[in-house]
Amino acid sequence: MAIPSNINPEKVPNHVAIIMDGNGRWAKSQGQDRIYGHLSGVRSVRESLEAARELGVKYLTLYAFSTENWNRPKEEVAALMDLLVKTIVGEIDELDANGVRLEAIGDLEHLPESCKKELQGGIERTKNNQEITLILALSYSSRWEIIEAIKGMINSGVKAEEVNEELIHNYLSTHDFPDPELMIRTSGEQRISNFLLWQLAYSELYFTDTFWPEFRKNDFFEAIAEFQSRERRFGKTSEQIILKDK
Repeated sequence: MAIPSNINPEKVPNHVAIIMDGNGRWAKSQGQDRIYGHLSGVRSVRESLEAARELGVKYLTLYAFSTENWNRPKEEVAALMDLLVKTIVGEIDELDANGVRLEAIGDLEHLPESCKKELQGGIERTKNNQEITLILALSYSSRWEIIEAIKGMINSGVKAEEVNEELIHNYLSTHDFPDPELMIRTSGEQRISNFLLWQLAYSELYFTDTFWPEFRKNDFFEAIAEFQSRERRFGKTSEQIILKDK
């Protein structure tokens, strides 16, 4: 699929984050169990990553599993962890061949050993790739991340007068990555669900009714086109932005 003519390749966001929502509801609408929705969502990951690579997006963060998701039925959690392992094993060759660097954020110590092993192996194998960084948010929540950052600062003996935005950024699990310019959420829900609360401060939010298993490259392109149609002022006036761009 060619890149749509309404997308300016010079104004593509550097970092896009996605809340992949609606797997269970989509599966139910198909008369299937929730796991079927998660399995079907793997294709959407592939297509979104491919679209991002084609556009020149450098970072793609996917909210794959939240700390709250541990409260789901044990059977579903176990199936999700198994799917994660199989997906990493099944996709790692292609990721590596396409220059994808795999990274992960979250409370990774809580993942099953099999998941940690495959995840760490994938991260190590792709660590030198530079085309795009795929960041999986696993066992992640932003409140957990902020609490851990505060603990880290306290343990390091940081003084109150030393605390500023840059310091806090350096203690977050995303300290190696730029903040997302665009956050996409599928399935019609319009909230950010404890995802990148600090990092999304000035991100554009894009909500689509499309369930994640049905999200395709064209849907990704539509989100980018919408992003490019917005005026990003960062607290300034429209007139100031116009003068700056002249």
